[in-house]
Amino acid sequence: MEIISREGKDLENLLTSVCEEFDLTKEGFYYKYTEKKNGFLNKNSVIELEVILKSELVIYIKEYLEELLTNMGLEVNFETKLRDNVVYIKIYSSNNPVLIGKGGNTLKALENIVKQRVSTDLGIHPLINLDVENYREKQASRLEHMAKKLAKEVVKTKMEIHLENMNAYDRRIIHNALTNFKGIKTESTGEEPERHIVIKPE
Repeated sequence: MEIISREGKDLENLLTSVCEEFDLTKEGFYYKYTEKKNGFLNKNSVIELEVILKSELVIYIKEYLEELLTNMGLEVNFETKLRDNVVYIKIYSSNNPVLIGKGGNTLKALENIVKQRVSTDLGIHPLINLDVENYREKQASRLEHMAKKLAKEVVKTKMEIHLENMNAYDRRIIHNALTNFKGIKTESTGEEPERHIVIKPE
């Protein structure tokens, strides 16, 4: 995958130039830069900019996943989209249960492998969300339903409820589901991997 390199004296001018060259807004790419000091007393600085187009990153991730999963003996297809600065990739395979694993553990591990590969190869840390068919969508619906049921119980009893330990993704689903729920508040407590949500009466 091509990493676009540019040099100049002003970061904003460089970013504007990239936007114009590729007909994009700043939301259309990731970038990182370093500032090199030159000259007497380091007064002449040069900005070295590296840009990765988000559309190119999606292709890179798809190709890596296809290679990885094909080596596992799976036939795969993908649906991809970029939304709210998150790369969403939905996987359809010849053996979805193997990809999901017990409690979604294999899917979570696969997502971590992809994130680590992108970080190591490209030096960026984009938000990446992998799903197998609609597993995570269904899981999110179950979590939202459970959260609202428990929130009603907290409103009724005025007693806080501690949920089971969850990863950051699942905790975020519950926080979002209860953001506008009257009479309760949520907070995450504990240290990973034992971090969990507490639903409290207001």
